[in-house]
Amino acid sequence: MASTNYIINSDVKFGFLNLIDVDKLRKSVKEKWFNQTLCQVNDCVVRLGVVHGEFHWHKHDNEDEFFYVVDGKLLIDLEDRTIELSPNQGFTIPKGVRHRTRAPERTAMLMVEGASVKPTGD
Repeated sequence: MASTNYIINSDVKFGFLNLIDVDKLRKSVKEKWFNQTLCQVNDCVVRLGVVHGEFHWHKHDNEDEFFYVVDGKLLIDLEDRTIELSPNQGFTIPKGVRHRTRAPERTAMLMVEGASVKPTGD
């Protein structure tokens, strides 16, 4: 179920003092692997990912990354184990740790990471 056609939008979609309707955005996504930066908070960004399939192995050399599942199921593969996240569960990957995400079903998640993070890895 590998996917290589990632739609990644790094532009900030919502400025300050704007309502962000995550559920409405999630439902509007038609792509199999979609990532949109929603907003910036200080030196970090909040991204919405709507995914089905698997992402490639990668790491972020200088930044941590937080995943929070809104809907579906997310698997996070690490070198020595796999973490399974269900709705309302989160997990933090420290900088420098090689990982990949997989979604066996359509899954929506929020990611919080430094604004300088390249979503595809360093």
